[in-house]
Amino acid sequence: MTQVYEMKLWGAGEEVYYSGVGSHHPDIVAPYISVVTSFLKTFTPPLVVCDLGCGDFNVGKQLVKHSKRYIAIDIVADLIAHNKEKYKDGNLEFHCLDIAVDKLPSGDCVLIRQVLQHVSNNEVQRILDKVSHYKYVILTEHIPDGDFIPNKDVISGQGTRLKKGSGVDVLAPPFHFKPRHAKQLLCVASNDGKGKIVTTLYTNT
Repeated sequence: MTQVYEMKLWGAGEEVYYSGVGSHHPDIVAPYISVVTSFLKTFTPPLVVCDLGCGDFNVGKQLVKHSKRYIAIDIVADLIAHNKEKYKDGNLEFHCLDIAVDKLPSGDCVLIRQVLQHVSNNEVQRILDKVSHYKYVILTEHIPDGDFIPNKDVISGQGTRLKKGSGVDVLAPPFHFKPRHAKQLLCVASNDGKGKIVTTLYTNT
C-alpha cells in the first residue's frame, strides 16, 4: 500500500497523502459522517472506536470528538507518521499495524471503510476473525449494482473486486462471519457511476 501513496494511484489531492475520492468526495463522505455520528452519539459514555485502514484521515478526523478514545490504524508507516504530526487530540492515537496479522487494540466499535475490497479472501477472513470480538462493526464496501457473485478472490493491493464484477459480502461464503444482527445504515452511488457504496452495522453481542 505504500506504493499506492508514493505513485498517487488513487489520485493526487492537495496533501502529500491522498486516499482517493472515496475519502474526499462530499456526496460520499458527508452522508457517511452523518450516519456514523448519529450512531456514536447515542452512547453515554462514548464508545472506544478503532478505525481500521484510516488512510489520510480526512474522514476519521470528523468522528474523533464523538468517541471516548479514537484509535486510528493503517499499514503505511510514513502515512501514520504524517497523521500523528497533523492531527492531535487528547483522545486520539495512531498506530501502524497490519490488521490482518497484528493484534488489534481493544475497543467497542470498529470502523472498516472500503478496506476489505482491496485485500484477498484469506486476509478478509483473518480480519473478520479479529473484529468479531468487538461489539459493533461498521463496514463500508463498494459493490456492483444489481445481482453479482460475491467474494471473487483478488491479490491484495490497489484494485478491487469490481473489475471482476464482484464485491465483498462478509455474510456469504467463503467467509465465516456470524454477527448477531445486521442493519444497513447507508447506500450511496459511487462517484464514478460504477456500483454503490454500502455501509452496514453489524452487532456481535
